[in-house]
Amino acid sequence: MLPNCPQYVISYYGILNAGAIVTQVNPMSVERELGYILKDSGAETIIVLDALYPRVKSVQLETSLKNVIVVSIQPSDQDFSSDQSFESFLGKGDGDITPITFEPEHDVAVLQYTGGTTGRSKGAMLTHRNVLANVLQCYEFFKHEIEIGKEKCLTVIPLFHVFGMSSCMNLSIYTAAESIMLPRFELEEVLNTIKHEQPTMFPGVPTMYVAITNHPRAEEYNIQSIRTCNSGSAPMPVELLRNFETKTGSKILEGYGLSEASPTTHCNPPFAERKPGSVGIGMPSTEYKIVDLATGTVEVQASELGEVIIKGPQIMKGYWNLPEETAHTLRNGWLYTGDIARVDEDGYLYIVDRKKDLIIASGYNIYPRDIEEVLYEHPAVQEAVCIGVLDPYRGEDVKAVVVLKAGKTATEIEIIQYCKQNMAAYKVPRIVEFRDQLPKTGVGKILRRALREETMKN
Repeated sequence: MLPNCPQYVISYYGILNAGAIVTQVNPMSVERELGYILKDSGAETIIVLDALYPRVKSVQLETSLKNVIVVSIQPSDQDFSSDQSFESFLGKGDGDITPITFEPEHDVAVLQYTGGTTGRSKGAMLTHRNVLANVLQCYEFFKHEIEIGKEKCLTVIPLFHVFGMSSCMNLSIYTAAESIMLPRFELEEVLNTIKHEQPTMFPGVPTMYVAITNHPRAEEYNIQSIRTCNSGSAPMPVELLRNFETKTGSKILEGYGLSEASPTTHCNPPFAERKPGSVGIGMPSTEYKIVDLATGTVEVQASELGEVIIKGPQIMKGYWNLPEETAHTLRNGWLYTGDIARVDEDGYLYIVDRKKDLIIASGYNIYPRDIEEVLYEHPAVQEAVCIGVLDPYRGEDVKAVVVLKAGKTATEIEIIQYCKQNMAAYKVPRIVEFRDQLPKTGVGKILRRALREETMKN
C-alpha cells in the first residue's frame, strides 16, 4: 500500500523471490475498501506508507494481518513501536537467499483486484508465467523502439495499477531502463521532471496528455525528449493524440488491456500503420475474435459488433476463490472481456462500448456498484444508480442519480460529502441528480443504460 517509490519496487520483487503473492493496494482506499481486500486475499503482511498506517491499524483486527512494515519516505514522528520500519525489517535479513521452487504456469505471483458486472471486487490470479509473458510480449512489440540499457521511463502511472506494474516497472527492469518515479501526477512537477531528467518513454493515460498539451508553455520544458508514449486505461481522443504529437514530436500508441490479462493484449504498432481511434492489433502470441452478444459462441464478420474475447499466455488463471465468476469469464481457454468491439479488415480492434458498467475517470476503474452500496447506506437515500458522463479532461465523471426516502431531505453537497467520507476520492460523484423515480424494467431492475442515453442526449 504505497505510492510510486523505490521501496515499492524492492518490496514487489522481494515478495516474489520469497515465493509469496503480491496484492497491490491502492493507497487511496478507505477503511471499508482496504478491509475487504485484506480479508478476501488473506494477506498476512502489509508494507504501508507511514501516512496510511492509522488506516491499516483501524482494520487490522478484522483481518489476518500479522506483520505491518512501515515505509517513511520523509522523517516521521509517528509511533510504530508495535510494528517495524522498512529499514529495520531489511536489517533482519542475513543476505543468504534460498531460491524458491515454484511452477510458473500454476503458482500465483500477483492478486490484482478488479471488479465486474456484479460490482464485487475480485482478485485476478496472475501467475508468474502470465506476468513474465506480458513483459516479453511488450518488449517484442516495442523492441525497435527500445535500446537496452539506454532508455528513461517516466513512471507516474501508479505501480499498484496493473498497467504501471507491467509497462513501467517490469518492462523497465527487463530492458535495464532508468525508472523516473513520481508519486502522483502534478503537472508542474511532471514538466520540470521531463525538463531535467529527459525521459524517452512515457506510459500514461489520456488525462495526463491532455494536461501537458493544454499547458501554455509546454514546449519550454524540453518535452521533445519523449519518443514513445503508450496510452491505456481509457479511450484516447484523436484530436488530443494529434496535438500532443505535434508539441512533443513523440508517438502515442494507444493500447488495450485488462487486469485479467496482465494487462496488455493490444496496441497500435510502432512498426506498421497506426489507426487513430483503434487500440491496434494483438500482442505476440495473442489470439482474439469478436463473438455474438447473445451466445458468445458465434464469431461475427469484420466490422460487425460483438464481444471481444482473447486467448494468450498473459490471460489469468482465474478469480481468487470465485469458481463461478471464473467459469463465466474463462470459457474454453478464452477470456470474455465484457467489452463490445469490432475488428476491421486488417485486424485492428475498436472498442465501442462496455457490457460492463465500468466508469473510467483519469485512468481509474470505477465500478458503480461500489458507490451505490455506499449511497444506499445514507439514511435519506431510497434508491441510487451511478453512471459515467463524458468529461473533456478526466474522460468520464461519476454522476449519481438519487431517489430520496419520503419525508427525507438531502442536498447535492451533503451527498458528495458523505461519499468523500466513505470511499476513495477518485470514486466520489461529481454530479448528483435527484429524481422522484428511476427508470426500471418490468421486474424492477434499474435501467442504467436508459439514464446514460438520456444524459448523452442532454
